[in-house]
Amino acid sequence: MLHVDLDQFIAAVEVLRRPELAGRPVIVGGRGDPAERAVVSTASYEARAYGVGSGMPLRIAARKVPDAVILPVDHDAYLEASGKVMAVLRSQPGTTVQVLGWDEAFVGLETSDPEAFARQLQQAVLAETRLHCSVGIGDTLVRAKVATTFGKPAGVFRLTEDNWLEVMGERPTIELWGVGKAVSRRLATLGIKTVSGLAAANTADLVSEFGPKMGPWYAQLGRGDGSRTVDDTPWVARGHSRETTFQRDLTEPRQLDDAVRELAAHVMEDVAAEGRPVVGLTLKVRYAPFTTKTYGRKIPETTDATEVLAKALELAAKIEPGRPVRLLGLRAEMTMPDDSRQGHTPTRSGW
Repeated sequence: MLHVDLDQFIAAVEVLRRPELAGRPVIVGGRGDPAERAVVSTASYEARAYGVGSGMPLRIAARKVPDAVILPVDHDAYLEASGKVMAVLRSQPGTTVQVLGWDEAFVGLETSDPEAFARQLQQAVLAETRLHCSVGIGDTLVRAKVATTFGKPAGVFRLTEDNWLEVMGERPTIELWGVGKAVSRRLATLGIKTVSGLAAANTADLVSEFGPKMGPWYAQLGRGDGSRTVDDTPWVARGHSRETTFQRDLTEPRQLDDAVRELAAHVMEDVAAEGRPVVGLTLKVRYAPFTTKTYGRKIPETTDATEVLAKALELAAKIEPGRPVRLLGLRAEMTMPDDSRQGHTPTRSGW
């Protein structure tokens, strides 16, 4: 199985539209104005060399690279480019394609020379879209996904059971797909700091720390084990969310009320297109200067936008009075079809 990951995808799409930007530091985020509150969606390799990364406040990125070209996000352009790439992947004979997002997908196939096929695939994508991609080869989805990081940019790398610990063993656990800062810190409290340490960990200790589901999964992740099946079952969204970063902090209850109403209206437009009832709501609140809290609840199944708004406003009543709010987000969870792909991520022994 292969993991195909488009290199600096969003920035690359922008450079295709503006060839004069090739080789220059390009940052994409918000409305392209570093004076506004927004974060970096992506940065070209030239900008990354200065320490710019996704999720960084745009104003900080602009300080790091004063001569960077800063562009607004254009979702439609990226969606169109992504669709062309996925069409190329699906057009390859004998392949099964499992899309993970705009810029990445798993490709399953039977071949005696996966490296040759990967290079052929790279050429096909480049010829049709003028976009470069890196390809990871693995005998599990986890290993293929991790392998891609060693192939960037525009390269090919293979990780299997035979070389997993040789390549990954002494690396910190945070380099594993599915392990973030919080989990790596919790693992460190158990004395587990490397991938090899996690691979050899006592599963009972992990269960005590992370629970009966996630504990064994982290042990499996340390070994690079997991699903060996590329599943092209269409992904069905569990929910829809919208969020807004305000250029000026909201301080008045009326402002917060209006903002929640607007978010709920947009979310319910997305939900209505799915035709499935809402069963849960989560309100995301970022207080100034940068403290984020979430407030969630299950609700009786409903497709009534008025009922959803009422429940959302009940959550909004939990916002701490007197604290300036710089961001609000609302997510609606929906019921899932019986034939939908199960689970949240392909690392957890399948979807």
